[in-house]
Amino acid sequence: MKTKLLFLISFFSFALSFSQTKITGKVTFKNKGIGEINVTLKNTYDGATTDSDGNFSFETSEKGNQILTFTHPKYNEVQKPIVIEDKDVSVNTELKEQINEIDAVVISAGSIEASDRKRATALLTPIDIYTTAGADGQISSALTYLPGVQKVGETEGLFVRGGTGTETKIFMDGSLINNYFSSSVPGIAGRDRFNTSLFKGNIFSSGGYSALYGQALSGALMLESVDLPDQSSYDFGVSPIFLNGGFQKLSEDKNHSYGATLGYSNLNLMQNVFNFNTDFIDAPQGLNGDANFRIKTKSGGFLKYYGMFDTNKMGVKTESLEPEYDFALVRLKGENTYHNLSFKQKFGKYLFNTSASYSYNRSDLNFSTETNQVESEKTELLNDGNYINFKAVIDRKINKISALRGGFELNYANEKLNFGEVNKNYRDLISSGFVETDLGFSNNLSAKIGVRAENSSYLNKNNIAPRFALAYRLAKDWTTSFAYGLFFQNPESKYINSSADLDFQKSQHYIFQVQRSTEGRSLRFEAFYKKYDELIKTQNIVPNSNQNQQVQTAFNNNGNGFAKGLEVFWRDKKTFENIDYWISYSFLDSKRDFLNYPVSLKPNFAAEHTLSVVAKRFIPEWKTGVNLSYTYAKGRPYYDIVTQNDKNIIRNEGRLKDYNALNLSFNYLPNLGKKDSKAFTIFVLSISNILGTKNIYGYNFSQNGSRSSAVVPPVNTFVFVGMFISFGVDKTQDAINNNL
Repeated sequence: MKTKLLFLISFFSFALSFSQTKITGKVTFKNKGIGEINVTLKNTYDGATTDSDGNFSFETSEKGNQILTFTHPKYNEVQKPIVIEDKDVSVNTELKEQINEIDAVVISAGSIEASDRKRATALLTPIDIYTTAGADGQISSALTYLPGVQKVGETEGLFVRGGTGTETKIFMDGSLINNYFSSSVPGIAGRDRFNTSLFKGNIFSSGGYSALYGQALSGALMLESVDLPDQSSYDFGVSPIFLNGGFQKLSEDKNHSYGATLGYSNLNLMQNVFNFNTDFIDAPQGLNGDANFRIKTKSGGFLKYYGMFDTNKMGVKTESLEPEYDFALVRLKGENTYHNLSFKQKFGKYLFNTSASYSYNRSDLNFSTETNQVESEKTELLNDGNYINFKAVIDRKINKISALRGGFELNYANEKLNFGEVNKNYRDLISSGFVETDLGFSNNLSAKIGVRAENSSYLNKNNIAPRFALAYRLAKDWTTSFAYGLFFQNPESKYINSSADLDFQKSQHYIFQVQRSTEGRSLRFEAFYKKYDELIKTQNIVPNSNQNQQVQTAFNNNGNGFAKGLEVFWRDKKTFENIDYWISYSFLDSKRDFLNYPVSLKPNFAAEHTLSVVAKRFIPEWKTGVNLSYTYAKGRPYYDIVTQNDKNIIRNEGRLKDYNALNLSFNYLPNLGKKDSKAFTIFVLSISNILGTKNIYGYNFSQNGSRSSAVVPPVNTFVFVGMFISFGVDKTQDAINNNL
């Protein structure tokens, strides 16, 4: 009996060892071995990581036709088919560098390109954004931790290098997004309307951007939507704030997909838990949903549709600054819908891109007062807007390192405003044409030259905006670039309340950059100068002597200004094991004579010094990601400006206290490493402003200027807890590879 038992044990041990096949190989980049490359058999947990010389080795019991994948955040993924039989397999592969660093220098066809991607401030993936503590999963919030973007908490928008929040425009698949941010009440910033996971990449240019984009005096954020999903999946998210769910269905031939999501949010429970600074009489709540389909043509083209809607409402009650009543109340009801259809197809040597979008936005604000617990009649401020955008671009390669592209764009706006006795209907069609060329002179020198022309039907004016960029490689790891451009933008429609003869606002950008990029480390210095001309000037107009209906109205384009500064950015993934961190510093010197400013002043949205630090680490043995971020900004100026005797005067002014915020978040992946898991779960704990610093965004003043109140965040410290479950797609490895 004992002999038989020993025989069986020996037999099964031999059979087990015999069934294991050894897979070895080497991974290289530019003929040099590279480490930390994940090598796995697709749809299995068998694999290894390359050593410092690029070598890997692992054993597997899988048989037959398999696919070996090579992945790393810095390189394009490679998949190689292999056949596993009864002998060892050896596979070598050469990887190509992928653009996924914030300031990566990208060599394309042996030439440094002076395009937007290479001068962009950020190339952020959804995981980059989700794992930045304090960003709340929003693209716009994540960008505030990068050079050039101001931390402005009281209103939405990207405030870039001395520009207002409306001077940076946002595009989806080339098409302009009107109303990217949700409607809100004064003093509380609206949130991103768009789900971060919708986009595979986010390219942010803080100046000197391409002639393909316009109507932005400061910068451009270009969002690229995802293509086909890897496979069908179902997602579910739950927290004390929201509940959402969705699905993506991929066809069997993997040539088309469709999907939808639905979500509901309500802050009422958290208002009862935390000590809010804001008294919400109606807690912020919203309902949103979206749908999409994507079709890949037989010839490799892509047709993509995305549509969404959202509704939101809230009510805020504040102590009155006026002696005749006790409280001021404002209530909001907002509605928005957005639809985007894009098509991309290659025809021989030509690449054709076209996109069209439609959006509708309705913001219904009601103002009232309360005295002795009795509420007054409401005054309504109703905004309705319909927007249509169409864009077509044709791109042709001239040779391996040069290209020519051109096209046209139409942007139509129809807005209606009703505010008591003020009724306005604003219509404008902006027609644009553009042409641009990439010129490669040598392996070390390239340029981009473009021009954009626009016509506004409302202004009845034209403009021509030349753009130019040059890039040169100084040494192996050092590059330098220069960019210049003219940029035009229509006056904001909310200031157009009379028949004043207005023109385009204008800015000129001069940008000089030097950067050094090595394996795992990057350093960038950037200096800039922006000159503003023909900015609009405004005064408070009182229709029919009703003091409660003052509207700020543009009367000429005599404003001007400047912004200059220096930015430093350092990112390091190499010094500390499993830690990715970056440090950004911005110095900004800016003055403007615009809107109701009586003289040239430092803008109330511009901080002179801004410092941000972001650090991320994933701890595999704990299945946990730990993320930290810190922001400091020197106190911004504030002003109380009123119109008296047809002149604007400063009644009160000063400087806010310095801004400080330390944020912390954790991501726990319990199913990590479980081969048979059918659901892939991520738990999130996020604490914003963990030290409870009492930051101030500005001041409100009474009508006579004798009383004031601080504009503060709705809550000093906020804790978010949530759970996200995905059925069908294991997203945990993506999370690890992208610096959770």
